Amino acid sequence: MKFLAKFLILNILFFSVINLSTKEFDEKFSFSLLKEQCSFGPRVPGTESHERCVQLIVELLKNYVDSVYVQTFKRKVSYSKQKIEFKNIVGILNPEKEENIMFFSHYDSRPFSNIKNRAIDGANDGASSTALLLGLAKFFKENDFKERIDFVFFDAEDGGRINHPDEWFLGSKYFAKNYKGKIPKMAILLDMIGDSDLNIKREINSQIVNTKLYDKIFKTAKKLNKKNFVDKLGFYIEDDHIPLNEKGFRCVDLIDIEYKYWHTVDDTPDKCSSKSLKDVAEVIIETVYDR
Repeated sequence: MKFLAKFLILNILFFSVINLSTKEFDEKFSFSLLKEQCSFGPRVPGTESHERCVQLIVELLKNYVDSVYVQTFKRKVSYSKQKIEFKNIVGILNPEKEENIMFFSHYDSRPFSNIKNRAIDGANDGASSTALLLGLAKFFKENDFKERIDFVFFDAEDGGRINHPDEWFLGSKYFAKNYKGKIPKMAILLDMIGDSDLNIKREINSQIVNTKLYDKIFKTAKKLNKKNFVDKLGFYIEDDHIPLNEKGFRCVDLIDIEYKYWHTVDDTPDKCSSKSLKDVAEVIIETVYDR
């Protein structure tokens, strides 16, 4: 009997270790995707670099979700002589399930920068959150997550200017206007979450619409000792969560708006960190499992 008990205990410990080892976020995979997006060049809508990024996202999603579709719309914008066909990309894990969790990112990069006639690579601003979402899709698929998760990649977030304020957030505005599904139980937008000096505070619009979810996220970050989550109020930020919340999503924005290379040509992969991606991912994963 002692031998049998010892055998059973060893087996339980063995399988526990196996289960724990599978529940790890692959930050190297995500960081490689951050760099790959930037290798295409600036992902400005209407360019070849942008289209290559679309293809990358779609092909990777097919490995990790059950349904992928591209939502297209055309519009004239100030930075192009011709109408551009914009593309939101949506991947759905377990589309038949009732409970709905939604994660959002934008993947386009800004057509303008601090240098005239130069677009940005957008390593942190666009590529980091996109890489993280793809990494989360991989994680939840490989860990056989049973509920529904929608991974939504917005186009045309970053084309606005002071004299063209209507050209911000075109992808999320179109998505929200045409969304016919259930309002998600949990909705999280990610933006600029990969920089080496990460500093995520409570964005005030998010705090207003969903204090409960923010409380859970920052409590989880404290439990996991993620010091790059700073539990205090930051700024009012206009981002893709605004159109979503006008639709009733109660989406919160995880963002480091104090990134000093924001909207400059210096927003490059060397300013980013795989550790930052891992820290944000682990907070999100724990929040999802503890919902």
